[in-house]
Amino acid sequence: MNKAELTEAVRSNLGGATSKREAGDALEAVLSAIAKGVKTGHVQIVGFGAFKLASRKARMGRNPKTKEPIKIPASKTVRFTPSAALKDSL
Repeated sequence: MNKAELTEAVRSNLGGATSKREAGDALEAVLSAIAKGVKTGHVQIVGFGAFKLASRKARMGRNPKTKEPIKIPASKTVRFTPSAALKDSL
């Protein structure tokens, strides 16, 4: 499901009086709130899961074409842990 399909799903769940633009704005507000929350720590949505900030250590990798070793710098990433309710629904 891409963002346009998700916007359409939100619009249909909210009812016929909701426009596509309003549903898109609502989706964008939720996504930006999650992104802002992850920067400061973690975001937990009960019944869905938790997003949290994780750090990756610097490591050595290998260029697949030349087989030459390369240094991969440390970085930050986002991890998602699904809730038990979400796992059970699958």
